[in-house]
Amino acid sequence: MGKKCFICGKTTTFGNKVSHSKRKTRKKQKPNLHNIKVEVDNKIKKVYVCSKCLKTNKVKKVV
Repeated sequence: MGKKCFICGKTTTFGNKVSHSKRKTRKKQKPNLHNIKVEVDNKIKKVYVCSKCLKTNKVKKVV
């Protein structure tokens, strides 16, 4: 399974890298994901969560 945010489902996006001469090549933009421990259904799991979800307190870290 590819890396994906557990909360919002954010994944890799694709686009074009455009040079000064307007040549286009494909590029990937990966989300800023962190592998953290989260309590889900009274069980502790390690999941990937993006920085935006961590900053807005959509998920709480388990120590």
